[in-house]
Amino acid sequence: MAETILVTTQDLEPAVRLRDAFEAEGWTVELLTAGERISDTDNPVLLVLTGALDDKQARRLAREAAERDHLPIIGLFETGATDADVRRRPGLAEWLVKPVDPEEVVRLARRLIERRHVREVTGIIGETDAMIEVLERVVQIAPVISTVLVTGESGTGKERVSRGIHTLSPRRHRPFIAANVAAMPETLLESELFGHEKGSFTGAIGQRKGFFELAHRGTLFLDEIGDMPTSTQTKLLRVLEEREFMRLGGEEPLTVDVRFIAATNQDLRQLVELGRFRRDLYYRLNVLRIELPPLRQRKEDVPLLVEHFIRVSSAEHDRPPVSVSPDAMRLLIDYAWPGNVRELRNLVESMVVLAPGSVIRPEDIPREIRDASGRSMLPVALPRVETARDGAAAAPELEFIFRTLIQLRIDIEELRRRFDEYRETHPELTRSVIPFPLPGTSGIVPRGAAIEDVVAEPDESMAVASSDEDDDEPEEGVVVYRSGMTLQDMERAAITAALREVKGNRRRAAERLGMGERTLYRKIKEYAIPL
Repeated sequence: MAETILVTTQDLEPAVRLRDAFEAEGWTVELLTAGERISDTDNPVLLVLTGALDDKQARRLAREAAERDHLPIIGLFETGATDADVRRRPGLAEWLVKPVDPEEVVRLARRLIERRHVREVTGIIGETDAMIEVLERVVQIAPVISTVLVTGESGTGKERVSRGIHTLSPRRHRPFIAANVAAMPETLLESELFGHEKGSFTGAIGQRKGFFELAHRGTLFLDEIGDMPTSTQTKLLRVLEEREFMRLGGEEPLTVDVRFIAATNQDLRQLVELGRFRRDLYYRLNVLRIELPPLRQRKEDVPLLVEHFIRVSSAEHDRPPVSVSPDAMRLLIDYAWPGNVRELRNLVESMVVLAPGSVIRPEDIPREIRDASGRSMLPVALPRVETARDGAAAAPELEFIFRTLIQLRIDIEELRRRFDEYRETHPELTRSVIPFPLPGTSGIVPRGAAIEDVVAEPDESMAVASSDEDDDEPEEGVVVYRSGMTLQDMERAAITAALREVKGNRRRAAERLGMGERTLYRKIKEYAIPL
């Protein structure tokens, strides 16, 4: 079926010129006169409003376009239009000021139509800049065979993006195998990935192909890659490098051609610094990267997602379609959505099934969402508590602080690299202005100065925070990171604060710090901490 571009005849002269330009590119064009509707056209893909955007016809066509899964609209404004004028016309995908260049409108229309096709194929919903960037990355990445790393919080749609990459790739007619590393027992993970021969271990009653074999010439998607054991990471790295592996218990190497996509909701750079993820594997995975924003950072997409999930849920459960009142929609937009798109989809499905009428009102929304009790009071999600080597579980607060310090170290290293690059590219300056603020500096650094000369050296008096800057006695139990401090400085400060808080009782201090007493004794001696 031919794709049709609709152009209104509110302003006839540009409408005719645009029709000729679109037809020259091979599109079917239909001019809409007053009273005609979008529903009268077969397979419309774009609407161009050539006249006043606040008249009766334009408002009616905009409503129809929204009902047709948000058909993209290009609006043509009179000379002198501003961004404020555009914001008063919701529903516009793009806008131009008259007089317009027909070739520019054609290029704009092509981009919008291609973006709409990608959304239809991949199922990725979103009109915010962040999601448009994701869609563009998917289109760029799909044709190549490079490894892809997809990052984002749980529920943001990492698997959907991965399926979109596969669907748009030349491998679309080959297998797409998806697996979750965290859902597979560690003892069976290698067997699931690489397969096994009969008798290779207890219970192996026959030969079995692994995910890599099953995905041959297709795409293999592994979610939660950050939970993979180190021993398996080593074997995975070899497969990605050499494109060959052996089944468990096998003797002959097998060669595979697999497009590999990994996903994680963790910060792999932190895991590398913690020694829980191989550095070389991280660099091998992070060839092409797509980062998905959480739903709370793209709230403008919530109405689009709600409308989409209502259509899907109504069709799946054979229920009449419902609408959402403005007050109820405002509650949904304002909610923080800790579970992201997955949480929104499940909520909409429940509302469609349980809706008492044709309109969902605020009282139909669960109380925890109406009261916004799902909002997290923490700036970041608490990390998972790991078990210490001596068997004692580390305190969640200390684990949180430790991970924060690791991130600070990574950020400072990035600042150092950027500063060195800037200094090398501006040797003619006697005083170099840093293009980003450094902690504890004014942003002006003498030529030839090293970053170590700019960031203040740590001082023991900086390690423990005071409740009052003029008070010589530090506040017990509070440790503050100062610019230039190392992890060893922070550890020494933490031990000192813990000992002070328990009045020198080393056993209780070890319990508070989440470390063994022997380890604490060794640290006290190593850092020469007075008791």
